[in-house]
Amino acid sequence: MRKSILIFVAILTFGALGVASPQEPVIAVFTKNFTNPAYEAARIAADRVARESGAKTIHYVPEIPDNVEQQKLLVEKALKDHPDIVLFVPVDDVAMQGALQKFADAKIPVVLFVNSMKGQFVTFVGSDDVEVGFLGAKALFQALGGKGPVVAIEGNPAAPTSRDRTKGLHRALTEFPGIQLLDSVNGMYSRPDAKKLTAELLSKLPRIDGIWAANDAMALGALDALGEAHRTAKIVGANGLDDAVRRIEDGSMVATVEFSSFKLGCLAAQAAIRHLRGEVVPKTIQVPVLLIDRTNFRDFKTPLLQRPCPQWGDVVH
Repeated sequence: MRKSILIFVAILTFGALGVASPQEPVIAVFTKNFTNPAYEAARIAADRVARESGAKTIHYVPEIPDNVEQQKLLVEKALKDHPDIVLFVPVDDVAMQGALQKFADAKIPVVLFVNSMKGQFVTFVGSDDVEVGFLGAKALFQALGGKGPVVAIEGNPAAPTSRDRTKGLHRALTEFPGIQLLDSVNGMYSRPDAKKLTAELLSKLPRIDGIWAANDAMALGALDALGEAHRTAKIVGANGLDDAVRRIEDGSMVATVEFSSFKLGCLAAQAAIRHLRGEVVPKTIQVPVLLIDRTNFRDFKTPLLQRPCPQWGDVVH
């Protein structure tokens, strides 16, 4: 039943005594779930930029991870709340296209980040996910000496990030003919799902030399399963989460790729503030990606949420 769906809306207000003034712009922030640490980082980033800019954020997050119907209900809630601008990560880039039209009809501008989609929006803030998948796969295959059996743990198929990262994986496979992809499973960007699926793969495959995961949460889930099965394999992920950096330091992960939802959240919120001020914002803002491995992990040992937001001029030229 529609009424039985639990919807979480967290409100952060800023200003004197924590009370929002009528002049404070309201930024609605849509993320996909509470389970992926990358989205927690994005929410904190948006809050930080809002606080520094004298704005207020309202968070709309489906209680069921990545649930389209709940995100649609949250869109209806936001339309009633009528914020000044929306930061939007669609659960599904096709199923949520109608949301963009509803915001446009209500004259509420939208900044997309992490996942792009068709429709009317101010700008899209993202990174090259094909390159993310390729860099991680290449690092894994090189660590294996260019040969051996591997498995892949893809993310949510409704997310462009997962589809594009998988394209990057297959691009790397064409460059390393000695690598055999034994199986590819869908871990939904979830650590528990990836752990369960990796355990199933380990039970049926006597040899797995490498695991490519489309994000760090799934890479960590795969490590959990390997530990319980008393097996080893070389692993790469993506996002550059603190836990992944620590695993690179201790040698249990080969690499991760910095696809920083924290940076994307910072820049999306900065773009929103600039748009509300009447400043020109480019249609696309591309945040560079970087491989994090044993050669440079020390540069990322400062906890993610203690790092500064990127400066607008350092990314937008």
